[in-house]
Amino acid sequence: MAENPDNSLAKNGRELSSRFQIWLCDIWGVVHNGEAAHPVACEALQAHRDDGGVVVLITNAPRPAPAIVAQLDGLNVPRTCYDAIVSSGDVTRELVMKFSGGKVFFLGPERDAPLREGLEVEWSAMDEADAVLCSGLYDDHNEQPEDYNDMLREMLDKNLKMICANPDLIVQFGDRLIPCAGALAKLYEEMGGKVEMAGKPFAPIYDVAIARAVDATGSEIDRSQVLALGDGMKTDITGARDNDLAVAFITGGIHDEEIGTDGSVLDMANIARDAVKGVNVAGAMRKLEW
Repeated sequence: MAENPDNSLAKNGRELSSRFQIWLCDIWGVVHNGEAAHPVACEALQAHRDDGGVVVLITNAPRPAPAIVAQLDGLNVPRTCYDAIVSSGDVTRELVMKFSGGKVFFLGPERDAPLREGLEVEWSAMDEADAVLCSGLYDDHNEQPEDYNDMLREMLDKNLKMICANPDLIVQFGDRLIPCAGALAKLYEEMGGKVEMAGKPFAPIYDVAIARAVDATGSEIDRSQVLALGDGMKTDITGARDNDLAVAFITGGIHDEEIGTDGSVLDMANIARDAVKGVNVAGAMRKLEW
């Protein structure tokens, strides 16, 4: 897919809607900040659907889609602003099922318990495990990835594969940035451990999301019709490039402090292009709005 010339960069959702029927929209950092919905973003998603567009929310949250729906309900994100949700948790469950009948050690907060429900594995202590499912830090508000060095070395000594349910390194929570499972996976890989990733920027989650869009439209979809929207360089922007999709860069999420509020659409687009070579930036804006 050829890059958009600078003069065609979209600066709002209305312009993007006229060019791309299918939106694969990141959730955390675009639709909400972990504590509350962004109403203007929800209105833009609703307006795109009202114009005949399809919205599939695509997230690295390590929980199955029904749990994400419940979370969004609690944050006052209207169900009318999206057609479907695809989560890293959905893809993760398929990876864990490769160990059916075996034993798996779970590393993550108890809020991610729905990720484990119904899987035909035995949840065990690490010294008995065949693999590790990592959904994050036990206490991501107070701990740092380095606190897990001893545990990761023990996993490495046992040659355990880590299935990472959330490739994000950090995520915005209110006005703070907190570490995610991807940060633990990165440390484990640096030690020499084996890691299998479930979410963005890797292909399986995009393939499932496009399949959901096909379900919504009832027809096959060319990737030139599909736009990724997101705030993360290593996940959303890289994922768009690696999966042959155009992207709208939302700069007011996890990169808000380093990018700031000044600069034109072209400036913001060039930040993404410089960081992720070869990405096709269709638009840029600080917040998703119509």
